[in-house]
Amino acid sequence: MLIASGVSTGIILLTLLICYHFMLLHWKDVVILSTVTLGAAVVSMGIHYIMTRPLEKAIHAITQETTRISEGHFEGVVPHIGPAEFQRLAEQFNRMSGKLKESFGKLRTAEISRKELVANVSHDLRTPMSSIKAFVEALEDDVIQDKATFERYLRTIRLETGRLDGLIQELFKLSQLDAGGTDFVPEPYHIDQLLVDGLQSLAFQLEDKQLQVVVDMPDYLPPVTIMPQEMKRVLANILGNAIRHSPVGGSITIKVEQLPTSYLKLLIQDQGEGIEERDADKIFDRFYRSDPSRTRASGGAGLGLAIAKSIVQLHGGTIGVDSRVGKDEGSGSTFWFTIPIEKGASAEMG
Repeated sequence: MLIASGVSTGIILLTLLICYHFMLLHWKDVVILSTVTLGAAVVSMGIHYIMTRPLEKAIHAITQETTRISEGHFEGVVPHIGPAEFQRLAEQFNRMSGKLKESFGKLRTAEISRKELVANVSHDLRTPMSSIKAFVEALEDDVIQDKATFERYLRTIRLETGRLDGLIQELFKLSQLDAGGTDFVPEPYHIDQLLVDGLQSLAFQLEDKQLQVVVDMPDYLPPVTIMPQEMKRVLANILGNAIRHSPVGGSITIKVEQLPTSYLKLLIQDQGEGIEERDADKIFDRFYRSDPSRTRASGGAGLGLAIAKSIVQLHGGTIGVDSRVGKDEGSGSTFWFTIPIEKGASAEMG
């Protein structure tokens, strides 16, 4: 703009000189007009400089921030300076920078999760594989002579193989849920039937620990809209977790409530030692263990609650835990989740 102003001023002066050369203007008139032209040019250039300075600063700030973003730094903010158009541009640029920062943050989190997944899977696979290898070698070398020990070794191999199969199945299910590979085809289902099926599948574990199950639910509840097999997996994962952490001879309480938001809420309370507050928010993360040694010893892979969370969210529900740490009578954890009531069923009930 300054160059354009200088060029236009030069053209005017040249025109005045040409007019003087052909005696179209007197010298006095040329001097007056040249003085006025130069004065106007100086004023114009000054105004141009004052007006373009904020533009230059705004462009320089955007250029600097663009360079920082290209280097992976998203903390900077472009100031809102200059004309309204440049302020809107700065606002859009800052919004874009924020979204890029969020996206790259998710990528870094995903990469950390991937590394943790590989490490945890490697550990959980290595432990049963080592046991199977050791027992198979012992059987192959004819180290075991008596039949009782031989059968015990075979039972151990079968148990470890089952652990491997369970881990693989859980990994496969979790990958399906993450990739959206599970078709959501819900159907009406009664909650009492869901509880009966869930408790029957865990009857041996409940009997082994001599646990009493107390069910508290209204006489009538409307049917829910769920995928029964998937929701049975949720119930089995949470109940299995409650069984593992309950003391021998204790009790597990299952309570069902109807919420005013067209959802049913299932609460499963155990009498374990509870979960620390710092662990409560992470307990649904894959492979997370509040007590790694105890959970690995009991066969948990740290995926059950992560799968339960994904399935509940697939149904549009929520899941959580309330816990009290300790060994007194009031300690323990209460896992809960919500599932939707069949449309129209709640109204029919009323």
